[in-house]
Amino acid sequence: MNQPSIALTGAEWAIIKAVWDGEPCSAPAIQEKLFAETRWTYSTTRTLMDRMVAKGLLAAEKHGKMTSYRSAVTRRQAQRGELLYALKHAFNGALTPMVQCLIESGPLNPAELNELEALIKSRKKAAQK
Repeated sequence: MNQPSIALTGAEWAIIKAVWDGEPCSAPAIQEKLFAETRWTYSTTRTLMDRMVAKGLLAAEKHGKMTSYRSAVTRRQAQRGELLYALKHAFNGALTPMVQCLIESGPLNPAELNELEALIKSRKKAAQK
């Protein structure tokens, strides 16, 4: 279960979400998609994407003068990294207060409550083995 932790900046989150939505994709396509939100130029977008390749967050493949990008991490891996960061820094590693905070942050429908109960039962069963 000890996977390397993935930490993304706000800018990296914007880019990786755009890549996930349309991969494989090019830097110009990502810049165009994010421009209204970020006002980034092509060179800013390309620099960020190249840094993400160096960090292992994106994979790049050259096709002549064109570079296509794909994600090198899944949504689940990125989400896990964010949660582990919050757990460590905001909750000092204490899982129960974090889960309590999440549960109390908004209404849960019966299906979500049932799913949470099933997850807890599954973990209890696994811990007894």
